[in-house]
Amino acid sequence: MKYYLIAGEASGDLHGSNLIRQMKQLDTAADIRCWGGDLMQQAGGHVVKHYRDLAFMGFVEVAMNLRTIFRNMDRCKEDIKAFQPDVLVLIDYPGFNLRIAEWAKKEGYKIVYYISPQVWAWKESRVKKIKECVDKMVVILPFEQDFYRKWQYEVEFVGHPLVEVIKTEKAKPAAISFSDKPIIAILPGSRKQEVSIKLPIMLTMAKYFPEYQFVIAQAPSLDDEFIQGLIGQHPNVTTVKNQTYALLRQAQAALVTSGTATLETALFGVPEVVCYKGSAISYFFAKRLIKVKYISLVNLVMDKPVVKELIQNELTEENLLKALTLLLKDEQTRQQMQADYAALWSRLGERNASRLAAEIIVKEGEK
Repeated sequence: MKYYLIAGEASGDLHGSNLIRQMKQLDTAADIRCWGGDLMQQAGGHVVKHYRDLAFMGFVEVAMNLRTIFRNMDRCKEDIKAFQPDVLVLIDYPGFNLRIAEWAKKEGYKIVYYISPQVWAWKESRVKKIKECVDKMVVILPFEQDFYRKWQYEVEFVGHPLVEVIKTEKAKPAAISFSDKPIIAILPGSRKQEVSIKLPIMLTMAKYFPEYQFVIAQAPSLDDEFIQGLIGQHPNVTTVKNQTYALLRQAQAALVTSGTATLETALFGVPEVVCYKGSAISYFFAKRLIKVKYISLVNLVMDKPVVKELIQNELTEENLLKALTLLLKDEQTRQQMQADYAALWSRLGERNASRLAAEIIVKEGEK
């Protein structure tokens, strides 16, 4: 059968690649065309548009790039029509994918949505559109089933794909150490406009902890000149590329931007501080629209403040120093966090999420 997958971010590329591998095992004749990244390409998908050209975040950033976004959408629709897939698989990336879903439903395509948009956080009314357009919603967070049930919409919970990814990573031999000093990891994200605001604050910690090596997990989308310009003269700060998991396996603590990285860090058992700061205008609108108590997936899944969140104006040098000192020096804080991390594993469900999702997708195509 023919499958068309759309992922618009690095995390979608990762989960999409594992999904493709499982789909190819279940359907050996699978012809997979996609929007994604290098990992989806390596897994056997034919990538026609890279996610690095799609990553716009925040109200202001999206508004400034509307022409590009709509041009991409038109190109995507034309490509789907030319390919004529048996199943259209949408992976997260709701601003783009929900519009594609609405169009694709009218065109008569079967639609499976893998990794639900965070409609439980904001724009809950989008559930109506999902019910109308999506034939099968596959969710990865345990509370999402109950959320959708409220709307009389049955979805499939397959567990979180990161559980299987990180379990596999932990089973590998340890990598060569990045430093003789103990390591503090910095995961600043992949979007230039956000990194330029957050990373300078995160880097102020280097002067307070000279006995530690701070290592930045540099996203492939960020060029060396940009990152080095932000690092400046810090002697105990280095960078690594494409080695985030190896870095987390060695880290004593981590400063992490919001998003999937908060969950990855927790599953590796690394005590973390969650750092988020965006443009003032984007945050102004987001604060009025977003309904959830927390921004990190760790706290959302556990429904309590497992990890410290420093958001917008709270992300200051003074607050970050206090939070990081507690993680490094207070044994009780570290032990409680590790206990909560253990509970997180069970709550996410130790299943093979990619395999279960692939089975749902292939079955949908066979109908």
